[in-house]
Amino acid sequence: MDCLSHYRGNARQNMAEVRCRKVEEEQQQQQQQHENSDFNGDPGPDADVNDGDMGPDANEDEPKEVEMDNSSPVRQNSNKYILLQRCVKLFFGCLAAVTCGMMYAVYLSTYHERKFWFSSRQDLERELTFQEGSGIYYYYYKHMLQAPSFERGVYELLRDNRTVSSQTINAVEQLSLYPELVTSLLYRLTGSQDVIEPVYFYIGVVFGLQAVYVTALFVSSWVMSGTWVAGMLAVAWYIINRPDTTKVDSAIPLRDNWALPYFSCQVAALTGFLSHGASAGTEMFCYLLMSVTTFTFLVVWECSHYVLFVQGLAVFLLDCFDLVPSRKMADIQKVYLTSLLGAYMLQHQRYDLLSSPLLSLLIASLLARYFQQNMKMGPLVARLMKLLLHFYLVFTTGVTFNYVVKKLLLSSDSDFTVKFLEAKFGLNTTTDFVTNLLLCQEAFQTPSQDFFLRLTQASVLPFYVLVLLVCLLSTLQAIYKRLSGESIKTSKRLEDGHIGEQPEVIYHVFHTLLFGALAMVFEGLKYLWTPYVCMFTAFGVCSPELWMTVFKWLKLRSIHPVVLALILSTAVPTIIGFSLWREYFPRVLSELSELQEFYDPDSVELMNWIKTRVPAAAVFAGSPQLLALVKLCSGWPVTSLPIYSDVELLKRSENAYQVYAMRSAEDVYKLLSAHKATYVIVEETLCHEMTPMKGCRIKDLLDYSNGHVVYDKGEMYTFSKHGRFCQEIKMNYSPYINYFTRVFWNRSYHVYKVNSVISFQY
Repeated sequence: MDCLSHYRGNARQNMAEVRCRKVEEEQQQQQQQHENSDFNGDPGPDADVNDGDMGPDANEDEPKEVEMDNSSPVRQNSNKYILLQRCVKLFFGCLAAVTCGMMYAVYLSTYHERKFWFSSRQDLERELTFQEGSGIYYYYYKHMLQAPSFERGVYELLRDNRTVSSQTINAVEQLSLYPELVTSLLYRLTGSQDVIEPVYFYIGVVFGLQAVYVTALFVSSWVMSGTWVAGMLAVAWYIINRPDTTKVDSAIPLRDNWALPYFSCQVAALTGFLSHGASAGTEMFCYLLMSVTTFTFLVVWECSHYVLFVQGLAVFLLDCFDLVPSRKMADIQKVYLTSLLGAYMLQHQRYDLLSSPLLSLLIASLLARYFQQNMKMGPLVARLMKLLLHFYLVFTTGVTFNYVVKKLLLSSDSDFTVKFLEAKFGLNTTTDFVTNLLLCQEAFQTPSQDFFLRLTQASVLPFYVLVLLVCLLSTLQAIYKRLSGESIKTSKRLEDGHIGEQPEVIYHVFHTLLFGALAMVFEGLKYLWTPYVCMFTAFGVCSPELWMTVFKWLKLRSIHPVVLALILSTAVPTIIGFSLWREYFPRVLSELSELQEFYDPDSVELMNWIKTRVPAAAVFAGSPQLLALVKLCSGWPVTSLPIYSDVELLKRSENAYQVYAMRSAEDVYKLLSAHKATYVIVEETLCHEMTPMKGCRIKDLLDYSNGHVVYDKGEMYTFSKHGRFCQEIKMNYSPYINYFTRVFWNRSYHVYKVNSVISFQY
């Protein structure tokens, strides 16, 4: 009897658990229907459907059963076990993310030391390692540390008349020097003067941000796939494809090396914010993180609002196709608007933020939604027509707003941008030197075949195409369902097999398509696309939902699709990881163990001569990249800077480049004197430049701009009554010696003093 009563007691308890599960399923379905009605703006087609599994009598007993079930020891132990499992998974995932970031920072530091022998060099030789004109940013960091106080240093940068000759500039705004201001302030406040050298502190902060960068990629892949193995695979691919994911190896102080870690954090926060499974607390945390990182990204990099515009287009498409709740879309728009306003105020009313395409998109989308409040209602054909009208309204309103703002602000940059794009896409030809110089820059060229070959050898590109194809097809299915008025489940289950119904996945599909399209046109944008290719691909191969989506399309029957999806989502990344370890880990170790040689004795000799033999009132002219090093190492004023976003500085650079053209000594003298130049540096590498890119040598661009080019039977010839200035001036004959006096020379550089008094010698 005891056994029988014990059996009946267990049976009652099991029946209570079964009824509790049914009650919870009904409550979950009701909650899902309520969310769908809020998500869709109207009740879904199944909103009034009742399962009918339990009658009214059973419903009356449900509260008692639930109360008894919640107090059962079995249920409590199960909840505790699930909570413990989640905490352990979260702990190890966070530990793996932080470990990957720290190891990457240590790797960068070690590689940088091996590449440049940094610790064994003098300060001057260390500063010469800042390539691609990035040394100008480090100069301002040095200036802030040398200033009597932080306030005095900021004041001098806001009214800087010691950088560009005959000009007073707001260096903080024009060069986006907020990273240097914050870093110098941290160096002062932390008392690091007696602990670490300024250059190591500066480099350490940049490498620390790179650690944050890969950690954010780790988190994004982890959030979408549900496993931190995807994050580790994303970081591995990022490091292996480092030449195509970052420029931190050669040009540490560049703005994008400071800004892109914040953008990566913003993307990770946006991914978590869009996720259906996020709790209210998680959404609030992601919203705050997204706000802070968006504002910081706008402040740090002058090109950031263009990047956010492309991201805004991806979010805009999510809203148009009704794939994200309206409240979340409104919150994202608030983040963009408040960040733009905050950056505009902090950067002393920077006008290009008011004329940015991001602001035009936000204003246009808000106005279009105001006039189309019923856009997301109606049958399929009606919604398609409304959607096309919405696109037309947003486009025309955005273009009109942008045009009016630029006319009110009297901005001339738009004309130059249009001219550049016309020349880039072959719609027009131009002889303008600045436009052709930018078109010849590697960043504005189309990607080479080597780029795709490297991605294929690292196994990223083949899996990326597979993952993108599956996610894109599933996304198109979800879009068709939404436009047809069907609801999308907010609670995902593995057996559903709808990877394209997750808003965070759909966003990344749009994100990678938009940035990928731009990267196919401008190679410099590969640094915005390739890191997220690594992250997106790692998510796909590690996601059971993606494999389940494929199996559901194939209608797999022989093997249980859920089991096979779980197996493949573990086996495929394991095989990929093992192959990467076997092939690339020895290469990484060899990079860290191999001592490389970086030494430029001619540049060292030139900088030492400038620091010791040139008077303090000197002004130097030359190529912008070299002038950045001159400014960094000596502090003397220069005629131009390597800032490609400033058209006026580019025009000044064109005048200095005339020393490589076929111009008379008098013409060059007048151009240099107009900028108050007292010394001009002629580089042998530019005077005798040999580049594989036809027509992209500096002297070719100058000849084309100056009209010194003759075409005969398809061949291009140069013709002028004057010889090439950089070659003729070395002959030391009149009239060149009347205007210029050579004061320094070595194998790479010739320095000429611009005579203040012209002496006519024959």
